[in-house]
Amino acid sequence: MRVLTWNVWWRFGEQWRERQIAIAATLAAHQPEIVGLQESWAAREASQASVLAAPLGLHSVFGGPSLPDPVEEPGHDGVDLGLAILSRWPIRHSWTHRLPSSRAAPPVALVAAVDHPDGVLHVCVCAEHHADLADDHLAQTRELARLVTELSTLGSALPVLLLGDLNAGPDTPEIAALTSHDGIVDAWTASGGGDGDGVTLSAALPIAPLGAVKQLDRRIDYVLFRRSTGGPAPAVTHAAVVDEPVDGLYASDHFAVVADLAL
Repeated sequence: MRVLTWNVWWRFGEQWRERQIAIAATLAAHQPEIVGLQESWAAREASQASVLAAPLGLHSVFGGPSLPDPVEEPGHDGVDLGLAILSRWPIRHSWTHRLPSSRAAPPVALVAAVDHPDGVLHVCVCAEHHADLADDHLAQTRELARLVTELSTLGSALPVLLLGDLNAGPDTPEIAALTSHDGIVDAWTASGGGDGDGVTLSAALPIAPLGAVKQLDRRIDYVLFRRSTGGPAPAVTHAAVVDEPVDGLYASDHFAVVADLAL
């Protein structure tokens, strides 16, 4: 099963329409079966998830808010910013899970129960951008660890997937709250280090968020999983960062992470 996670940078920047084409081309080239999107958009007429899913024959769902602060971008009134899941298999149902926060409008994780041929596949997608709110950030990853563990006890033979822009490097307490938790595995690490250096937020990009000093030139986007009580842990046969532009255009300020799991 090929899994991909990607922060797709909403409709930020003047070239968001061109970036949409580049995002679609990247998904078509890599053919993932499960996709988690962060900073995804949804408007009255359509969601980014449905637009991307349709030509690939995928199912999709959108949920939010993932970044609850008001978005001030000219010409984008009424466009929501949230999370999305794309799936090769039907999505049986989905829901949002509130995460702990000191903010008035807390962020959520988006959870989907996917109707995989071998059983129910639970997929969680999340994002956090307030790296300066350390207590919030740590509380959220602890809650995500609890959520993933709870989902893993529901009797499916398939693992639980957690796909996210966690805005923290692998050596931080926020990620340790997940990877030190019993049974939760970082696919990049399990693959033996993946291909390349693993950076998903590169200062070399023309559209890099240079204010995010602590996150630049680090791997802050993750494919994680936990085996369910009803089945074995998958093997990670390959992991890589998707960091190539499409026709000279970078599709987002983040690179995607793709991982192949042998179920």
